[in-house]
Amino acid sequence: MTDPLARLAATIEARQDADPDGSWTARLLAKGPEKCAEKFGEEAIEAIVEAVRGDRARLTEEAADVLYHLLVMLAARDVALSDVMAALAAREGTSGLDEKAARGG
Repeated sequence: MTDPLARLAATIEARQDADPDGSWTARLLAKGPEKCAEKFGEEAIEAIVEAVRGDRARLTEEAADVLYHLLVMLAARDVALSDVMAALAAREGTSGLDEKAARGG
């Protein structure tokens, strides 16, 4: 497995049953899906702030935090990264406008 995102997802999965006193991931997951979603939202806002400010280095770091917390949130609801990747693959070759219209949005 050479994809860093897939490795991170595997690490998060492996820590689901870890001791919350020894793992930040286990601690987040132990707080439940709602807390994981809240933390993802906080990180997303921080990334938005850095995007608006135009600080490339900070945006890069915040984007990494967003990806991590997205994967934790998905794990909290038993959604595998492979399922998300399959959804993305199914959209390949489809205009974003067409895809959004097909979803009713």
